[in-house]
Amino acid sequence: MIDPVVTAEAPAITEARTGPALIKASIAFEGEQRGRTWLLFLSTLCVYGMFLAAIFFAEWWPAKVLAACLAGLVIVRIFIFYHDALHGAIFRKSRVGQWCMSAIGIHVLAVRSVWKETHDYHHQHNAQIATASIGSYPVLTTQQYCRATPAQRRAYRMARHPLTMAAGLITVFMIGMVGSAFRRSPGRHWMGPVALVLQLGAFIALGVTLGWLNAVCMLLIPAVVAMAAGSYLFYAQHNFPSVQLHRRRDWNYVQAALTSSSLFEMGPVMHWLTGNIGFHHVHHLNHRIPFYRLKEAMQAMPELQAAGRTSWRIRDVRACLAQAIWDPDLGRMRTWKEARTLVRDNPQASEVAA
Repeated sequence: MIDPVVTAEAPAITEARTGPALIKASIAFEGEQRGRTWLLFLSTLCVYGMFLAAIFFAEWWPAKVLAACLAGLVIVRIFIFYHDALHGAIFRKSRVGQWCMSAIGIHVLAVRSVWKETHDYHHQHNAQIATASIGSYPVLTTQQYCRATPAQRRAYRMARHPLTMAAGLITVFMIGMVGSAFRRSPGRHWMGPVALVLQLGAFIALGVTLGWLNAVCMLLIPAVVAMAAGSYLFYAQHNFPSVQLHRRRDWNYVQAALTSSSLFEMGPVMHWLTGNIGFHHVHHLNHRIPFYRLKEAMQAMPELQAAGRTSWRIRDVRACLAQAIWDPDLGRMRTWKEARTLVRDNPQASEVAA
């Protein structure tokens, strides 16, 4: 289950490259290997199908639930194919591949119009203080947080709460990707509600034909696991202890990629399941690099090997979840404990930000 790695020879580096020179160097890794894309995609679908078959044939319900959870993790990898295709990194000239990707968008409740709108904006404005919340988790500065009302602070805390991520199927996808997008632009994002209806119809059909336990294990549990894992991954990729945010006037694309996107350390199995998205700083430097070449690019470019890191270790997860508000004066994120102290000591704590 580990992707094969084809390593390119790195040119000799005399001094660290920055800005356009670094982006230019990364272009060497953009090339899609079409046969490899299809091999990885079809093999991933086979693994997913094996877990669905295990759910159907297992007679012991805990075995069904275990297979369902593993199927959910495979959905994370399947989503990466969709994510990369919409970036133009894979399936660039494959009509069949694009049809498959559209089907995946419906399956994960993140249809093309919605994902392109929010995710492209996120890439173009990654780590800008004024717009960091669009297509991502909201981030307030210390001043904004202190001037917010108690209700606004509670809403902000809930938006970044672990339970919100755990309930990502509802909070991020059903409400965010479907409901909010449709309310924002019904004419453009009408496919979102259609996808939700199709998913509900598929669940009912499975329940009637194969039994409700099988329906829960084949559709609901995998979706819950996939959306929860994906929601936290996306959070931790841009909310880690050493993250840097920037005012718009001080912002530049390469700096944001290297200082505001994490390197998520994982073992080979988790890298496989998450489609190498842990090399997130490389992806933000050049989103046209296929996911299966991200590690190759990082290994060949020394400038990419000093990114801020996190992992699945409990202490790292807790450190990421503790990140609360951005302090421009200190140049770092403050924790929730620090945020509460600021509000308590600030006489304007109950004022609404202008």
